[in-house]
Parts: sequence; C-alpha cells; structure tokens
Amino acid sequence: MDDPRIAVFRAIRERDLVGREGRFVAEGTVVLRMLAAAHAKQGDFRAEAILLLENRLGGVAEILAAFPPEVPVYVADRSVFNAIAGFDMHRGVLAIGRRVGTSDPTALIASLPPESLVLAACGISNHDNMGSLFRNAAAFGADAVLLDETCCDPLYRKAIRVSVGAALSVPFARGGGAQSLLGSLADAGFAIWALSPRGEASIAEIAASPRLALVAGTEGEGLPEAILSRFHTARIPQRPGLDSLNVATASGIALYQMALLSGRVR
Repeated sequence: MDDPRIAVFRAIRERDLVGREGRFVAEGTVVLRMLAAAHAKQGDFRAEAILLLENRLGGVAEILAAFPPEVPVYVADRSVFNAIAGFDMHRGVLAIGRRVGTSDPTALIASLPPESLVLAACGISNHDNMGSLFRNAAAFGADAVLLDETCCDPLYRKAIRVSVGAALSVPFARGGGAQSLLGSLADAGFAIWALSPRGEASIAEIAASPRLALVAGTEGEGLPEAILSRFHTARIPQRPGLDSLNVATASGIALYQMALLSGRVR
C-alpha cells in the first residue's frame, strides 16, 4: 500500500486528480481502449500507469499491447485494489492519464477545417451532462467542443466514464467567457445557433452552412439573454406542459439535425 509506484492511484475517489498537473482517471475497458488510441496518435493525451484487478488482465491484453512498453501495468487482488483506489465501483480497470496539449480555444478554433461542426457549452456544472455532451459530439461527428470558464472539467473521472471515453477523442478547449468564445466562432465564419425553449426557429429550420455551431446552456437558467439576443436561436418542438428537455437530450437531438445538414450522418 505504501509502494511509491502506485501512489498516484491512492484514494482516487477523494482527490480525483483533476487539476493536479493535468492528470485524470480513466476507468473501465472502453475508456482504457480510448486512452490507448489517443496515446498511439501522439495527440493531447498520454497514459502514465495502469492498475488492474487480477481477473481482468486477460480480457484487456489486446488493449495493453497498444500502449508503449514504458507505461507500467500493476495487478492486484480485489482487497488490495479497493484499498489503493479507495472505492469498490471501479470495474477493475483504472489508468492515470495526463493531458499534454494546450487548452486554448483560439488555437482550437483556428485549427478547424473549412467545413466544421462545433458544440459550445456554457455553464454546464453537472458531470453526467458534461459526459453526455461529449458522447453526443462524438456520435454526430462534431469537430470540437468548446467550453466556457464556468463549465466543469470534462476530464473529471465520472465525466470521462459517462462520455464512454469521447472526452479523450473529441478535441476540446475550456476557458474564457461565453460571449468571447462565441464571438471568436462568429469571427471564424460560424453560423451560431443557441438552444432555447423560446427559440425563434425550430431545429428543422436551421439553415445549412459550411460552419455550424450549436450552443447549449445550463439547465434551469438556460443561456443568458445576451447570447440569445446576439445569435440565432432554435427550439426543439415538444408537447405542451414541459418546460424543456435535459441539456444532454436536447443537444443530441439538435446535433443530429445539424449532422444531417452537413452530411455527417445519413
């Protein structure tokens, strides 16, 4: 338990490692596979160490082979594993990763292709919703996710798990105010559509454009009026009696519509 080699895994539930020198926790077989793919691409993410429950070793052998040999793999029985991690609900597969790339929204916007689909999020503080936003972005071919400074970290353990590893595959940047972020997208030629139950148009009326950006806000308060009055707004038609859809569900429906427009799905 006091072995310094596994110190980085100790009591993950309590400290989660988010914000600690760029480290994050990857949990489960699917997310481990996504981390291996990201590491192989030499992109923004690297694996530092892997911890496995002993009966999971054989089942993830193929995934482990995709990591370079310098990434250490530690194996433990359940009692030792739980004592190290500090919790039991871990699926027997944990890895520590590190983000090595920058998180600069301006640079990410500048790197986008001429035909792009972007999801922008403002004030998302729920990690389940954050993970779902990334899963939707991956499913419908978004080129990037942009998050304002008030959003929670998509590299939080639960957010990565809910995203099914999409937080490690969809390029993202987090920082700055929402108005500034969206202004940069507008300057880059994006047609910006903000989701709101009071939207001026149905999502079926969104016009095709080489560059499209969907803006989703926090549940309850929604997007601020300063954003709704500045950009196009779209609503998802629904039966009367309900205020709005969950932000994860709403973003999925709207991204699907935009992906249809841009030919990303058929």
